[in-house]
Amino acid sequence: MAVCDRNFPADTVLDGGIKAFRSYESLLAEPLDVLLVSMSNDMAAEVTAAGLRHGLHVFCEKPPSRTLQELEFVCEVESSHPDLRLMYGFNHRYHGSVQDALAIIRSGELGSLINLRGLYGKSQLITFNQPDWRAKRELAGGGVLLDQGIHMVDLMRLFAGEFVDVQSYVSNSHWGYDVEDNAYALMRTADGVVALLNSSATQWRHQFSLDINLQRGSLLLRGILTSSKSYGSETLTIVHADPERDNGDPVETTRTYNTDPSWDAEIAAFAEAIDAGVAPDHGTSRDAFLTMSLLNHIYYADEQWRERHAIPDPRKYTL
Repeated sequence: MAVCDRNFPADTVLDGGIKAFRSYESLLAEPLDVLLVSMSNDMAAEVTAAGLRHGLHVFCEKPPSRTLQELEFVCEVESSHPDLRLMYGFNHRYHGSVQDALAIIRSGELGSLINLRGLYGKSQLITFNQPDWRAKRELAGGGVLLDQGIHMVDLMRLFAGEFVDVQSYVSNSHWGYDVEDNAYALMRTADGVVALLNSSATQWRHQFSLDINLQRGSLLLRGILTSSKSYGSETLTIVHADPERDNGDPVETTRTYNTDPSWDAEIAAFAEAIDAGVAPDHGTSRDAFLTMSLLNHIYYADEQWRERHAIPDPRKYTL
């Protein structure tokens, strides 16, 4: 076991005999089996590819890269190492409310999807005294949509499938950084499921909500358990439509989730995929690529944002 962080004053050995390095190149010289990547966005793809080239299984936190071009490169490296497992940290898929909502949708109990409305917002662009690299385009690649909204984009894909039509408006009109502080998207799948998304850094409080409307009811996800506890309680409300009562007050049941096993479940899934020699159920490079592709469609669909930041057509990149 070894760790790497450029904030170490020098290469050293920590309590417990764990080696610590300032550069990932030095870390990769160690006899490791697995690499966990939690880097600034400008290094995520580079370090992930280096880990694969060193024969390591790799778990990389989101976002997988700044651009589709960088992720396309990682996928090419992965394809030449079919015996290695690569997984990306789309952690929200492992939350209890999300897992239960997905099970209900797949059961067919409430019928087919009609539409989704999602809001994922935080109080401002830089929160909890995080490093300001998140507001610098050359390091972050994007703002609140790439940093946080990517989770909501990924969940909408998980629930509804792939979106083929995208319209959007992307803005940095409030904070004035060179990355977006709001993104608004209207998306539609080939079979007509519509999704409305707002990823925002002008909420003034942290918020997570996702409404999923189906033929015979709705699933309302509110809050998401995090280490900061700033998004409130995590709940799933199951609404059963009642055609006999048209008073707008259907029967509802609410589940509250008091613990967050998502991190343990996610890493356990990664370990199981390694042991079994198969791709993980969630967070594959394909998941990452399709989520990043949809996210980049949102950037690209806003003509002014596209021209200002020279956003390439995401359709030019393929798995």
